[in-house]
Amino acid sequence: MTEQRHIAPQDRIAALRTGLKLPLIGAPMFLASGVDLVAAQCKAGVIGTFPALNARPAAQLDDWLTEIRSRLETHRQDSGETPAAYGVNLIVNEYNSRLDEDLATIVRHRVPLVITSLSAPDKVVEAVHGYGGLVFHDVVKARHARRAVAAGVDGLILVASGAGGHAGTLNPFALIEEVRSFYDGPLALSGAIANGRAILAAKVLGCDFAYAGTVFIPTEEAIAPEGHKQMIVAAASDQILYTPLFSGTHANYLVPSIEAAGVDLEEARLAQPRRMEAKSDPDRPRAWSQVWSAGQAVAQSHALEPTAEVVARLDREYHAAKATLCR
Repeated sequence: MTEQRHIAPQDRIAALRTGLKLPLIGAPMFLASGVDLVAAQCKAGVIGTFPALNARPAAQLDDWLTEIRSRLETHRQDSGETPAAYGVNLIVNEYNSRLDEDLATIVRHRVPLVITSLSAPDKVVEAVHGYGGLVFHDVVKARHARRAVAAGVDGLILVASGAGGHAGTLNPFALIEEVRSFYDGPLALSGAIANGRAILAAKVLGCDFAYAGTVFIPTEEAIAPEGHKQMIVAAASDQILYTPLFSGTHANYLVPSIEAAGVDLEEARLAQPRRMEAKSDPDRPRAWSQVWSAGQAVAQSHALEPTAEVVARLDREYHAAKATLCR
């Protein structure tokens, strides 16, 4: 049996802060995050992550992880700077037939951070702790957080209202305080984080990290289609619709992409969660690939930019807001 390595909570946070210029995790985005984006985020000083399912077929995950490590090590040697950590997202429910294979690859590469989603992460926690890695779990409610804490996760990602993808519905003020009433470990806050002021606000509210996705879709390095990137640049917050129609679980989507798929908006608004029906209906537009996701902070993206410029802007805004707060 692999010997577990137990790390004090403060040391876990310190490990993730190595190389960080901002307390920010780039969220893993299905069909948007890849090698180029993750490497660019880590080099710029924020934690970069991607979904394991973006590497297709499953064997490609090994290649992606090898390439990311190689690029970051080259950056370290060439610049003398320590890049931020990287991570991989695992869907841990029964629909992910690749889970065991992807987890074995992650263990082999000793990935520093593993983000789990959609079900209890017990098996992943045991495997990742075996090599000293960290596991953060996505939650949208306090009861999910309690279950994850019981499984031994190292941190929680609080997915509040306004986030892209499978967002929650709770206001961050309510969700953070409820979770903090029973958990004092690392927290990351997700939900319309797209500027440096929001990153600082997450810290003020008691979180260790902010967690941002949508702001990184219209970047040169993201693997999202050009149409998805341009739609975010052109969108306003009232063009985000929260519906379970396409994946069977509520998520935020861009209204123009729903309309382009020929779906009636009223049908999408009134849809009820039906996971199996959504997955088995061949006529229903596919979530993420045909109907594109984004969070409510879309209006804060104004142009297609390199990731380094996005991070630099967030950094300027964060420190300007911090200086104002300290007056």
